[in-house]
Amino acid sequence: VQLVESGGGLAQPGGSMRLSCDTSGLSYNKYCMGWFRQLPGKEREGVAVLDRIVGTTCVDSVKGRFTISEDNAKASLYLQMNDLKVEDTGVYYCAAAAAAGLDYPLDLAGYNWWGQGTQVTVS
Repeated sequence: VQLVESGGGLAQPGGSMRLSCDTSGLSYNKYCMGWFRQLPGKEREGVAVLDRIVGTTCVDSVKGRFTISEDNAKASLYLQMNDLKVEDTGVYYCAAAAAAGLDYPLDLAGYNWWGQGTQVTVS
């Protein structure tokens, strides 16, 4: 299984950025897929998740600004980030869980495969 993120970089506050996660080696449309991030000096946290049974879930700090979406035909996951804030700066990871209907979809422990991460800097 491979998860490869792209689309990170530098943005200004209030700007937008779109992250992509290209997957291979898994039955893409059967799993819970998510975006996580690790902010400087903090533990990795769940940002937005697309669960096949539960639907989409976002952490409160990004609601109304970030949107998770996918392209099943391409087995790709996206994170559209609008109205970026300096505090969104960090490394963003794509992850996949070998299940759907997670009790705690934003909990890292439920995920089996991870990408290498992509840096997002808002300054």
